[in-house]
Amino acid sequence: MTKRIKLRTLLIGGFITLLFLSLVGRIYWVQVVKADFWTEKAREIWSKSETLVPVRGTISDRDGNVLAMDVSAYTVALNPQVIHTLKLEDVIVNKLNVVLGKSQSSLHQLLDEKQKNGEYYKQREVRKEGWKIDKSVADRIVKFRDDLMKQTGQKDVGIYLIDQKKRFYPKGDLASHVLGYEDKDGKAIMGLEASLDKELRGEEGHIKYERDGNGVILDNGTVSFTPSVDGKNVKLTIDTEIQHYIEEALKETYDKYKPKSITAIAADPQTMEILGMANMPDFNPNSYWTAPQENFYDHSIKSLYEPGSTFKIVTLSGAVQEGMFNPNELYKSGVIKVPGKPIHDIERNGWGTITFLEGLKRSSNVAFVKLGYERLKADKLMDYILKFGFNQKTGIELPGEVKGDISFNPNYATEVATAAFGQGRVQVTPIQQVAAVAAVANGGKLLVPHLVKEIEDPVTKKVQVIKPQVVRQVISEKTANQVDEYLEQVVSDQEIGTGRRAYIEGYRVAGKTGTAQKVINGKYSEDKYVISFIGFAPVGNPKIVLYLVMDEPNDRMAAGGTVMAPLFKQIVSQSLRHMGVDPVTAVKTTTNEQEYKEQTIAVPDVQNVSVKEASDKLKAKKLEYETVGKGQTVLKQIPKAGSPVSPYQRIYLLTEDRSKLPVPNMTGLSLRDALEMCSVLQIKCVTQGEGFVTSQTLADQKGTKLLKLVLSPPKEQVEQQSDDNASGDNNEVGAGDKKSE
Repeated sequence: MTKRIKLRTLLIGGFITLLFLSLVGRIYWVQVVKADFWTEKAREIWSKSETLVPVRGTISDRDGNVLAMDVSAYTVALNPQVIHTLKLEDVIVNKLNVVLGKSQSSLHQLLDEKQKNGEYYKQREVRKEGWKIDKSVADRIVKFRDDLMKQTGQKDVGIYLIDQKKRFYPKGDLASHVLGYEDKDGKAIMGLEASLDKELRGEEGHIKYERDGNGVILDNGTVSFTPSVDGKNVKLTIDTEIQHYIEEALKETYDKYKPKSITAIAADPQTMEILGMANMPDFNPNSYWTAPQENFYDHSIKSLYEPGSTFKIVTLSGAVQEGMFNPNELYKSGVIKVPGKPIHDIERNGWGTITFLEGLKRSSNVAFVKLGYERLKADKLMDYILKFGFNQKTGIELPGEVKGDISFNPNYATEVATAAFGQGRVQVTPIQQVAAVAAVANGGKLLVPHLVKEIEDPVTKKVQVIKPQVVRQVISEKTANQVDEYLEQVVSDQEIGTGRRAYIEGYRVAGKTGTAQKVINGKYSEDKYVISFIGFAPVGNPKIVLYLVMDEPNDRMAAGGTVMAPLFKQIVSQSLRHMGVDPVTAVKTTTNEQEYKEQTIAVPDVQNVSVKEASDKLKAKKLEYETVGKGQTVLKQIPKAGSPVSPYQRIYLLTEDRSKLPVPNMTGLSLRDALEMCSVLQIKCVTQGEGFVTSQTLADQKGTKLLKLVLSPPKEQVEQQSDDNASGDNNEVGAGDKKSE
């Protein structure tokens, strides 16, 4: 018995000793031999790595008004395990259905789906309705969650909000095609968001640190840190006010004529800075997913049009440069024979024997066939077309620009002849048209159009300024000045000028209309047109060039002169007033035939001062004024400081945010000032008559304020109302007679 006990003791002791030696050996192996390996493994468990997301750069207009920025956003996530345990699925589904608009069936499916092990998920994001929601929506969900916590007595009811960021566009759909948008995945789509993505997005950073079991950072732990680099801030050449004028005018016209599209581009011809650019239909980048796909197409750089008579400016410029245009030279209008087919004016019998200048005013096709086909001839005509920047991209910063297609065969007479007045084998983009006509306006220099004015590094504060870039001198300054004067007469001649409805009192305006038939299935359509107008002002020192083009209006009688010229007048008159470009002081004749200039007073600067101080300054100048709003500080004044006004003109002092301002009495205001006031108040305005406001009526149209202004001239005036067809505005309609198959 004793032996047996001793033997067992010996065996157990040996086993324990062997086990102890194995344990010591294992410890030695782990802590000494494999120390580096297991230390690294421990660090992996202790350490935590986080990605530092940079702030995307802002996009602002030329005055610093923010057009695109990063803001806080929240994604809704649910814990199905907790929700089912607390039996809250029905109440949560009902609430999220109301707040987020996600269907109840989809929410139930989200909560009821199980993992492979048969258990409910612990976290599921509510996409897409609950993805990157605004703070106002998030606040409603937080309040609902807090109420549930109180009712159930639980600290966790299975509803979470994940802090994130998203792109926000404070002006809504303003300049949407220019800006583009960033989707909820953080991908930049179209517009400047896409083309400047590298500058805007910045660089991600990383931080890696060691922590204990409670997640507390270890004092002596290793920290690896790579800071994020925020994106650069971009300032555009866009003027928000001019952009607003353009879009308001386009929306009204789009609603009336229901075209496939309507496009406008405004630029400073001296620098080719784009002041405004818009297309209809458009979209709101804050809710891009709600817009039809066709609304995202940027017609200003991607659509190709037969430009029609606006293209005659190129032919005219080449002819003047080559000494082939004599404004007083006579020719027989009506029809001209070229090999293949005769080409007619819109007035098929013509206007008899007229001068080439009259032919320009009437937009005679025959005149331009003589200039382009007979005199310049195919090679020289194509040379000027290329010099003016056609058949090549302009280089504007937007992605997806196309280069156009002008490819007439010099051996086919009709192709050369029709190209001379902008039809046939002539396909150009709106931005090419603007760049070409700006060259005529600015003294002959073709410039690269650009939307970016400055790019600022938010860290170093270093600013990269984008300067005007000259491509080439297309025509001489002398030629450009002559062409300007000829185009001015297209507008100023109120009897036969096809552009007469673009005339703006007090300003020298040059321009050209266009009404081109569309090619449908290889033939010119009888009822589908592209109508347009391009012009600039003031002649001699132009501040703005504006191109307007509408594709397929629903009214077959709509034309460049009858529809687009008045639209040009509306936008340009507002823009010139906004830019502080004063009208030429009128010259009047007294009864004794002595000439004198109408006396004016420069408006003092009373912006950002108290109402009392503003009142004192205006009284000192003996100027009448009206305070609009109940504030104590002048936030904006109309007209602007320095503007020359009549001693009897009223100055408006706006003292509150425009949304809170009442509509003031505008009686006695000129049309320009009245439109400026409506723009500031963001009120839709319709006018009747011309001259000065005599009465106003404010109405509510489907929830939108509509102000009707009745205007009367200061004295009896008779306006020429002859139809454009009689004077040749629609001269491109004869294209069917000149198109070779």
